[in-house]
Amino acid sequence: MSRPETLPDTGATLDVAGVQRRTVGSLVAVQATGALGITIGIATSSLLARDLSGSEAMAGLSQTFQVLGTAAAAFLLARVMSRRGRRVGLVTGYLAAACGALLAVVAGTVGSIALLLVAMVLLGSASASNNAARYAATDLAAPAHKARALSVVVWATTIGAVVGPNLTGPAAGLADVLSVPELTGPFVLGAVGTAAAGLLAAVLLRPDPLLTARRLAGDGHELSGGVPTPPSLREVWTALRSHPLLVAATLGLAGAHATMVAVMVMTPLHMEHGGAELRVIGFVISIHVLGMFAFAPLSGWAADRWGRARLLVVGAGVLLTALLLSGISPQGSSWQIFAGLFLLGLGWSISTIAASTLLAEHAPLEVRADVQGAADMTMSLAAAVGSALAGVIVGQWGYGALNAYAAVLALAVLGAGVAALRHASTHAARHAAPH
Repeated sequence: MSRPETLPDTGATLDVAGVQRRTVGSLVAVQATGALGITIGIATSSLLARDLSGSEAMAGLSQTFQVLGTAAAAFLLARVMSRRGRRVGLVTGYLAAACGALLAVVAGTVGSIALLLVAMVLLGSASASNNAARYAATDLAAPAHKARALSVVVWATTIGAVVGPNLTGPAAGLADVLSVPELTGPFVLGAVGTAAAGLLAAVLLRPDPLLTARRLAGDGHELSGGVPTPPSLREVWTALRSHPLLVAATLGLAGAHATMVAVMVMTPLHMEHGGAELRVIGFVISIHVLGMFAFAPLSGWAADRWGRARLLVVGAGVLLTALLLSGISPQGSSWQIFAGLFLLGLGWSISTIAASTLLAEHAPLEVRADVQGAADMTMSLAAAVGSALAGVIVGQWGYGALNAYAAVLALAVLGAGVAALRHASTHAARHAAPH
């Protein structure tokens, strides 16, 4: 249904529903392409870090540094988006990631673990950009459809994300052609994917959804040149901590992401120890990524219909089930590792969509991008700690102990969901009460 609205600054009429449809379509293209760059190196980055460092305990460092890069980029790109809009922020993030992917190839070629870790920091910008894209889908969405709009963009990641890990084998052939180490081949393709995503964002994402939402609201946070002024960090922190639902959403995001990353990053090693081939490891990772993204629209529909807080509780339950299956899986290839990794991705998807929609709904417009960036930064930092400990735990006590540790993180998601459910009920009762 068309929603023509008048822009306060010009008096012109804008078909908001039409712009929203075009925005979501553009973000789907960007997200699908960018996901190729993010996921193609997942199955090999920990193996490359192990080979370059000579230590299995150091294998998790590649993912740790990538997640740290995602955390830093989430904050920095949010500041760019507050000032210049979603489009400029996304382009900046994807181009930085393309540089990181190329640097990873150089690191593997010269045999430098330090250079690889720098590359993984830059590559984290791709994840931060894809995370920000899901929020961009909600800027102009009707309140009753925010979760669905967000989930469609999350779903689009399926296209590149499932294809990416399965290109591990062909990427090895490409590495031979380019005369670079076999494990760096996926990063060559990753550089192409992230650069293409940046180009698509630059061309397609017009008008900018966040700046358009501000114009419709008559937001006064502007400089004389018409460029929005980013809110101060004090304003962002105050907005985040003063709203219980925003706090619960941030905790849910952080717990779910830390749970997923900690287990996922060490799964290739667990399988390799049992003699699983690289193509089988890549297939398991693709099944995991399928769970992360393919069923996102169903989660979005459920969140709009039954509530975001209730869905967050469901997501925590799925995560705990996944950890049980993964924890009892033998080394190598098994049905438990296939099912566990699939459910790990699904639980992450349900929890992330629920928590992200809470952030999109309740963050004030004038600090929206920065609050979302702060939440994503917290999410990534929690995952960085989780993945850093993952290598140590597996090295000392094994993969089963890692899943037990991750269950504690999943319980934090459950607590966040229960808290959100309580505050959502209070919020609804307060607004339903007669004045």
